[in-house]
Amino acid sequence: MRLEQLAGSGRAPILPLNLTLAGDELRVERWLRVLPGQRYVGLAQWRGRAVLAKLLVGGKAERHFRRELDGARLLAEQALLTPELLAEGFVQGQGGWLLFDYLDGARSLWDAWREVAGEAPLSVAQQAVLGEALTAIAQMHGKGLWQADLHLDNLLRHDGRLYLIDGGGVRGETPGQPLSRARVLENLGVFFAQLPAELAPFTEELLIHYLLANGEHALPLEALLKEVEKVRRWRLRDYLRKVGRDCSLFAAKVGAFGLRVVRRECAAELQPLLDAPDAVLADGQALKRGGSATVARIELGGRALVVKRYNLKGLGHWLRRFWRPSRAWHSWREGHRLELLGIATPRPLAVLERRWCWLRGRAYLITEYCGGQDIIARFQAHLQGSPPENELLALDRLFAALLRERISHGDFKGHNLFWDDERGAWSLIDLDAMQQHRSARGFARAYARDRARFLRNWPADCALHQLLDQRLPQVPGTCPN
Repeated sequence: MRLEQLAGSGRAPILPLNLTLAGDELRVERWLRVLPGQRYVGLAQWRGRAVLAKLLVGGKAERHFRRELDGARLLAEQALLTPELLAEGFVQGQGGWLLFDYLDGARSLWDAWREVAGEAPLSVAQQAVLGEALTAIAQMHGKGLWQADLHLDNLLRHDGRLYLIDGGGVRGETPGQPLSRARVLENLGVFFAQLPAELAPFTEELLIHYLLANGEHALPLEALLKEVEKVRRWRLRDYLRKVGRDCSLFAAKVGAFGLRVVRRECAAELQPLLDAPDAVLADGQALKRGGSATVARIELGGRALVVKRYNLKGLGHWLRRFWRPSRAWHSWREGHRLELLGIATPRPLAVLERRWCWLRGRAYLITEYCGGQDIIARFQAHLQGSPPENELLALDRLFAALLRERISHGDFKGHNLFWDDERGAWSLIDLDAMQQHRSARGFARAYARDRARFLRNWPADCALHQLLDQRLPQVPGTCPN
């Protein structure tokens, strides 16, 4: 295949793939990242050695190639540890390529973080991962460089050393001279905004790792926290826009006669379900058969899933619903909101809407199955005592997160809160009425209703009710002290 032909090969060009680049043969064996028609990154063989190949095609190829090449050279020129650039080239009308030394067995700091993410906030292991990242970032800043696309996947551990990768995101202010304070605060804002919000109280402690490696500037904590909050808001808005359109994360088809959005990584697996949701729903294990919704647990490819169909109870119900976003769509969007904010919920996998000339009908939501007990069943044996402390602490963290993010559930009965054994957290389901509030006053009222509804799961005179009433945080002016 010629390089320019790659632009029309879609998301998964057939492997192995042979390309001739400047007279040398490149054999791609595995795709690592694909942006269709623009960027193809893969593990390849070249001149008898393993390389990481970045292949850039399409109308933006030259701009992307120059950016990648400039960034890789900046890292190397400033003596920062980065994979060696072995070969590069660009042919007008075809595209460009960059071949890097492949770090076999390397693991990103993101992989390391996922192994410790479930531990108590800023455990020793978490601090080790984040401290390593901040030290590397500080070294970049000390050389006048920063990574615009800053995240833990761009830091690789290999043979006990930490490598900086992805030159396409590397920028230079005055290479060789420390980065300005304004740029440092901006870049650190991007880094801290990607961490779980419950780590925010530890920002100053984590910042010590940075300052030990680069003490060029005094970094006011208040200014940094404002930058972090600004980036958090932007990330959330950007992500929620993606959940409804075709992109690297989601495969979407939206039109006058239907909507279908599915996580791209499981689109093939879910295809039988997406083609005939009613038939699969009928064959599943019924969890709920109500007038407004039908819910079933199903097995697909050895994986347990939940399918929820939002029914229309009649003409009057349809007239009230057809012009508004469906409850399935609302739950899909809010599920992804919780996921980005680090609040446990079964992962939403796909959403469907039946439409006729844009008028909405039945809708379906497909999520992972949360197999734990709901909180009523889980706490039943402790009505006159105290549940396990780890489960109470997890409940404390959940309510603290809802307060921090100004999120109300809208139907906070115990059957909508399940214990997730794997994560050691309480997982929220049934997000039809969930809302993230802009107004503090509106949130206070909604939170008070949620808290009162949650406590009504148990008799007011039992020890458990009284214990939870004492532990659960209150919004001033909405609950008795």
